[in-house]
Amino acid sequence: MRITFIGHAGLFIETRHGSILTDPWFNTAYFASWFPFPSNEGIDTSKIANPDYLFVSHLHHDHFDPEFLREHVSKETTVLLPDYPLDLLERGLREVGFTKFLRTKNGVPVTVDGLRLMISAAVAPTDGPLGDSGLSVDDGEVRIFNQNDSRPVDLDMLADFGPYDAHFLQFSGAIWYPMVYLYPEKMMDALGRKKRDNELARALRFVKEIGATHIIPSAGPPCFLDDDLYGFNDFDGDPKNIFPDQTVFLEFMRSQGHESGHLMIPGSVGTLTKEGYTVEHPMPDEQVQAIFTDKRGYLDAYQARKRDEITQIKASWPRGQVDILTSLRDWFEPLMDKADLTAAGINSLVVLDCGETKLVLDFHTRKVYPWQGEEYDYFFRFDPALIESLIVRHVEDWINELFLSCRFQAERKGAYNEYVYNFFKCLSMERLQYAEGYYAEKAPVQTLWESNGYRIQRRCPHLKADLTRFAHIEDGVLTCTLHGWQFELETGRCLTSDDRHLYTQKIDASGAVAEARSDGAVTHAPLEQPTTGASIRDRCYDCWYDPKKFPTAKKKKAVTEEPGG
Repeated sequence: MRITFIGHAGLFIETRHGSILTDPWFNTAYFASWFPFPSNEGIDTSKIANPDYLFVSHLHHDHFDPEFLREHVSKETTVLLPDYPLDLLERGLREVGFTKFLRTKNGVPVTVDGLRLMISAAVAPTDGPLGDSGLSVDDGEVRIFNQNDSRPVDLDMLADFGPYDAHFLQFSGAIWYPMVYLYPEKMMDALGRKKRDNELARALRFVKEIGATHIIPSAGPPCFLDDDLYGFNDFDGDPKNIFPDQTVFLEFMRSQGHESGHLMIPGSVGTLTKEGYTVEHPMPDEQVQAIFTDKRGYLDAYQARKRDEITQIKASWPRGQVDILTSLRDWFEPLMDKADLTAAGINSLVVLDCGETKLVLDFHTRKVYPWQGEEYDYFFRFDPALIESLIVRHVEDWINELFLSCRFQAERKGAYNEYVYNFFKCLSMERLQYAEGYYAEKAPVQTLWESNGYRIQRRCPHLKADLTRFAHIEDGVLTCTLHGWQFELETGRCLTSDDRHLYTQKIDASGAVAEARSDGAVTHAPLEQPTTGASIRDRCYDCWYDPKKFPTAKKKKAVTEEPGG
């Protein structure tokens, strides 16, 4: 197997059964904040333009580079598609011209033309942009695992595909914490040290668990070439910096007794056999080492080459084109209104300081309004041009544009709250309902609701939309209006697909369940009938809880008020 490293998480894998291009990233990402490190400007893109297969692990723009894919990769290639519940990645790839897709099942190996492949997908709201994945490849002679920056939890599944001869993985920071927070210097130093140590240790744990013969650090760090962010680079092996480079992780591995690491830079070619792994660099070894030993000089030259590009991009940001408060109120309030579990998880005020416009996302009242100095739990300060850009383009995932740019300042009271950042990933009804459904599935209490003489599971079996809000019932058929899936109430049978089923209980005239279900669902006492014309949301019930785990849990009353009441 021959593996060309094309930068960051990008690989061009050549086997006797075909080639795979993974996560090619060449254009600056996140408002011109991130650039590949080391630079991959010298890659001959014509040599990777016609792969048999394309694998894009997820939609983060240091992995999904739509401009490069549109202009430089053959649309005859077959895309290896992770098993994500939402088809956001497929839509993005179709938008840049791809039409051939091989849909995989999470953790299920598939053999195509002699090449055995497996994609391990993570689908929690916290995983990437609502999903992240890794690729395992077996060409009949050797096996590799390209973890990139995914964090697999089912390691037994990965072990069953192995053993692995080579493992590519992330080791460095790829987020804004703690640099953007307004902490005192000593606290910032302590948090930086802790995060750097944790990320190196986490990567080493994956190295040990996967157990590959050869380890290649990849998928980071980026470098920051804008003057405003230049200090984020780890120039001198600073133990407080969260962006250590490949040589730091390789030294860390050696300090822990692991001598199996290999350094690759863009253009390096690795040849993997059962006998070993050899690397040929695109330049003499002393020049390769100079990238890391004289990183400041290397980045100064890189910055000079990119300065005009950064200036042009920053000049293109819109200013004064939209009313930020009105736009965000019209956009966010309908989402907040339906974000029951997200709002409960945030349970506070989030302030956005956009220069002259300062506004509150109030997750108590589900309203957006001007900030008048009220107490908050989260505070963000942004260049208003960035917010205007997101509004003009209607970007539904602000994490994948704004927050990863590190172009903001933040304060928070108390511990990190994942619901806050997950909300900013879910700025469409489809995304939000997926996150809400995921939270609901993980909650200790499941819910049924009542309508048209039936008790019905609250979450759509398709993509977890809240049926108390998105169901339309007519002639005994429930239609989930979010995606159009239909279910027969009498049987629960899905009329759209054979692999889904809606749980329903028929209620007799007295309000009691007419007959016991074979699946052992809890039978409720008779309930007061809804009034004529009552809305679908009017009656929602907790149907079970575990009294051993939750001895103080009580049934909630039927919901009769409007959202946010």
